[in-house]
Amino acid sequence: MKRTLAVMAAATALLLTACGGDPLKGGGGGGAAGGPIVIGSADFSESELLMHIYAGALSNAGVQVSTKPRVGSREVLVKALQDKSLAVVPEYSGNLLQYFDKQSPASQPDEVLAALKQKVPSGLEVLEKSAAEDSDALVVSKDVAGQGVKSIADLGPKCSQYVLGAAGEWKDRWPAKLTQLYGCTFKEIKTTDAAGPVTVEALKSGQVQVANLFTTASAITANGFVALEDPKRLYPAQNVLPLIRSEALDEKGKAALNKVSAALTTEKLTALNKRIEVDKETVADVAKEFVTQNKL
Repeated sequence: MKRTLAVMAAATALLLTACGGDPLKGGGGGGAAGGPIVIGSADFSESELLMHIYAGALSNAGVQVSTKPRVGSREVLVKALQDKSLAVVPEYSGNLLQYFDKQSPASQPDEVLAALKQKVPSGLEVLEKSAAEDSDALVVSKDVAGQGVKSIADLGPKCSQYVLGAAGEWKDRWPAKLTQLYGCTFKEIKTTDAAGPVTVEALKSGQVQVANLFTTASAITANGFVALEDPKRLYPAQNVLPLIRSEALDEKGKAALNKVSAALTTEKLTALNKRIEVDKETVADVAKEFVTQNKL
């Protein structure tokens, strides 16, 4: 499910150089055979951050790259990889597995990755997962938590009293499983944004009583929200990893992205998000510093 961009410094200006028109109109994805590859992101800031980190690491490895931020939802990104208008996107293992196999019971990190590798369509592949995990979470205000709601199991019997705020695609992915596991059916599901400021404001103002946010979101702590425990694993493990068009990268390029995964942790990703969401630093600048500090 998952979050505005500024121009990078001149040394990395290539990362934002378009490769001849809109790459989503086809023919702009590039590949190992020649020409810049296009790295895309979903419509939220963490995905943009990862996009820039991937672009920086690949550029340092000698790969020509350009970026296409905020392309859209997973459905749009996967299609863009398959029609060769994108070459690389940052992804989250559990949600990606659910996209390719809604019936998969895998929930733990290694089993999710193993199952995912079996389900990724021909022509695409996932590279090594990082230790960084950014899961979806159902989050409530301090007042609702004070009414004895500390886990989704506590929430279940009370769901009919509450309105959930979440991105539009949430209602296509999770309600049936939520009802099956926890007996939870919300009074209403209000479409907000992908765990961004619209969702946060809806929860703060009481327009919704429950919101779907990401566990690395700085807004949870900043607003005193409570992320509910998920004992039955509604949401599977969500390790950050690259989803690529196989032919687009050679082994050197893949190694550069695997090096990024080796450097990422949940704590680092949370801190990077805070710099963007709270300190208001630009996504590109935060990514550039991470690439430099970790010698990617």
